[in-house]
Amino acid sequence: MARYNSDNSAPKEKPEFEESVVQVDRVTRVVKGGRRMRFRALVVVGDRKGRVGAGVAKDNEVQGAVQKAVLAAKKAMIKVPLTENGSIPYEITQHYGACHVLLKPAAEGTSIIAGGGVRSVVTLAGIENILSKSLGSNNKVNVVMATIKALKQFSQE
Repeated sequence: MARYNSDNSAPKEKPEFEESVVQVDRVTRVVKGGRRMRFRALVVVGDRKGRVGAGVAKDNEVQGAVQKAVLAAKKAMIKVPLTENGSIPYEITQHYGACHVLLKPAAEGTSIIAGGGVRSVVTLAGIENILSKSLGSNNKVNVVMATIKALKQFSQE
């Protein structure tokens, strides 16, 4: 038996931005009656054409935290200038909190050599060839924010 759409609509078009949930944490705070649990989501949003943003949000449910983080990421979008071989213009080091991120341009065919949070940011930004190293703290929130801060510096010039 074939299934049909109840709303008889055409297939949905591809959304403008792709989302990547980098981390979901359960956070608790102790109050008089016991512990209150909430969820914190770190989400990166981008169009793979030079626009990227990151957001962190909390909610009582995972789905709500992710939705809030996506809205925060869309509000904090930045434009990243890309070279003709899909890399960044020059080497840059940036820090956020105790985390330091080093981003280096790479030759054609190198691909993305990056870990964790840096990889999700540069992939959704549309960068195809890059070398990176995360120094200091490996806290994913700080790594993602340091990467966004570094890429933002390119667009301010």
